[in-house]
Amino acid sequence: MADQYDVVIVGGGMVGLTAACALGDSTLRVAVLEAGEIDTQWPEGDIGLRVSAITLASRNIFDAVGAWQGMVDRRVTSYSDMHVWDANGSGQIHFDSTEIGATTLGYIIENRIIQAALYEQAQRLENIDLFCATRWQRWFDCGDSLQLQLDNGQTLQTKLLIGADGARSPVRERTGIKTQGWGYDQNAVMAIVKTEKPHQHTCWQRFLDHGPLAFLPLHENHSCVVWSTQPETAQTLLDDDDDTFKQKLGQAFDHTLGTITQLRSRGAFPLRLQHTRDYVKTRIALIGDAAHAIHPLAGQGVNLGTLDAATLAETLLNVHEKGRDIGQLTTLRKYERRRKGENIAMMLSMDGFKRLFGNQTPPLQWARNSGLKLTDNLPPVKHLLMAYAMGERGDLPKLAG
Repeated sequence: MADQYDVVIVGGGMVGLTAACALGDSTLRVAVLEAGEIDTQWPEGDIGLRVSAITLASRNIFDAVGAWQGMVDRRVTSYSDMHVWDANGSGQIHFDSTEIGATTLGYIIENRIIQAALYEQAQRLENIDLFCATRWQRWFDCGDSLQLQLDNGQTLQTKLLIGADGARSPVRERTGIKTQGWGYDQNAVMAIVKTEKPHQHTCWQRFLDHGPLAFLPLHENHSCVVWSTQPETAQTLLDDDDDTFKQKLGQAFDHTLGTITQLRSRGAFPLRLQHTRDYVKTRIALIGDAAHAIHPLAGQGVNLGTLDAATLAETLLNVHEKGRDIGQLTTLRKYERRRKGENIAMMLSMDGFKRLFGNQTPPLQWARNSGLKLTDNLPPVKHLLMAYAMGERGDLPKLAG
């Protein structure tokens, strides 16, 4: 006998749990399937290697679904400024939140903190069931529903299956939805460091020959380094002993924050752009990295996913209130129309920036340095860019307001 649900979400990461919590306190019955266990505690003083730059729009979503305080209670670092400059010229731009009357531009938060706070909130919601260390094995289309067989022996019946299971989404593969995109022949080397000089609650980004190098502020003057470079260089950086790595990192960053005094951890992952041709099929919807993967240049990946989750939840709740089938293609297309164009625009913008700053021909070097200087001296243009970076422009779901 199958357990009945209105929505089954595959993926209990940040985006999947945001979707679940956004459907909380409703009459929809929701199940979340997470292949692994979800940690909510870790050794004191330990800092997670993977972090996200969270916009004000995402902050509002987390707050609206009841998870923001759980993040604040653990560890959240706000940033009020951003410095961006080109290593091959004098062009630079400085974003300052006080220029637009704001106290912050965004927040740097460890991914595991976001996930843990959302998980704890989902546990408190009576209409949500969480299945950790559980995978689906197969599903069958029953016309007015899907029937999923799980590896724990259970069977779930649902009106809608949401794929929030990452860039290599098994849900997307099972549905046959095609992707398009390309690799950047780059890896992002990540590290947690401490510097001689304070980070000043500022995001620092220097464009080097082979990709951007960013220092993102964390608590107690720690920073998360995201260094995009060629795969062979990335591997060398991972293989280097700690002192050699710190020396190379300091030189690449032009010792902007002084010497690197402490190195806590290192890792790397490949970079690519990927986008699905369709976000939805009848009884299927994709959100987050399952639908799109973006270069981490401006840290927008998770934010696009949270907007997907909140927009899809808003669409489903509106249709459900009218007594309609939430899994119908006409319903799901409404979500796709609202998010697809917004996501493509952001993805192409980041791809364009990556290619502009990755080209070292003299005319383009001159053009981008001139452009940085010009933009820095045009407050209306700079303020508009800040508003987009903060997530305050575009077709936003109600939870983001």
